[in-house]
Amino acid sequence: MAFRTGCIAVNLKKILTWAGVAFLLFFLFSAPQQAGNLVNNILASLEGAAQAVILFMQNIFV
Repeated sequence: MAFRTGCIAVNLKKILTWAGVAFLLFFLFSAPQQAGNLVNNILASLEGAAQAVILFMQNIFV
């Protein structure tokens, strides 16, 4: 999605992507312990969701 403001074309998606990357890098370097804990929590949630799907599929086909 590009917006034209006068003579300058602004690519909003590119700006937001780079801002997100910059924020993630800042968070990683300024608070590595919390960043590691966040990654572990996300992975644990994904593991729990995968186990729930597997259990659901097993109950359907057994």
